[in-house]
Amino acid sequence: MPDTLEIHSLIVWLIFGMAAVTFVMVVFITAPYGRHMSEGWGPSIPARTGWILMETPPVLVFFGFYSMGQFRAETVPLIFLFLWQTHYIYRAYVFPFKTRHSGKHMPALVLLLALIFNSLNAYINARWISHFGQYSMDWLTDPRFIIGVIVFFAGMVINRQSDNILINLRKPGESGYKIPQGGLYRFVSCPNYLGELLEWLGWAIATWSLAGLAFAIYTAANLAPRAVTNHKWYQDKFPDYPESRRALIPFVI
Repeated sequence: MPDTLEIHSLIVWLIFGMAAVTFVMVVFITAPYGRHMSEGWGPSIPARTGWILMETPPVLVFFGFYSMGQFRAETVPLIFLFLWQTHYIYRAYVFPFKTRHSGKHMPALVLLLALIFNSLNAYINARWISHFGQYSMDWLTDPRFIIGVIVFFAGMVINRQSDNILINLRKPGESGYKIPQGGLYRFVSCPNYLGELLEWLGWAIATWSLAGLAFAIYTAANLAPRAVTNHKWYQDKFPDYPESRRALIPFVI
């Protein structure tokens, strides 16, 4: 495939467009996953298998395109590679084995859409940081890089802590749902989503790129409506659900 800055830019703007479409769809259609799984979405596959498959392109596609970049051996791009893979290797090959997926399924359609987005997104970000973008050693002391990395790791800590709270919410042999407690669950219903939003906001700031911004915007368009849906589900499910708790951003939304 011809690989030019023009094609790269076109796909970046395609991701912006996908963000707009995704936001509208998720606002009006509850994504069929986990507690919201429902019939009518066609063939399904085991949830753990689907998760691994859909999170693999950000690992392998990203590394493949990164390795072709002219700046692949330079310090700053290597740091960005480390940040990206730290997130996605965990999400693809560690997280799915920590959760209880036994008996759960996901629609094959959801997997297909995720594969398309994740592959395109991996391409635009990998090619930017290792080929089209230029990051000298001075970038390591640039406030955008420093702030972005801090925000990225803060988001990662929040995301993983929140996921661990959910994973440990039920004791072995228990079923059903409980109200999460502790961490940022004291303030919002979906701190795991908040953490992921912060990670990719930090990435966008640190890379200071349209590719990074497109990913951050898409993440917000996808996760914010889902957080509102989850928040309403908790309120409907539990009459004693904390009134002060917000959906995604403490004291705001």
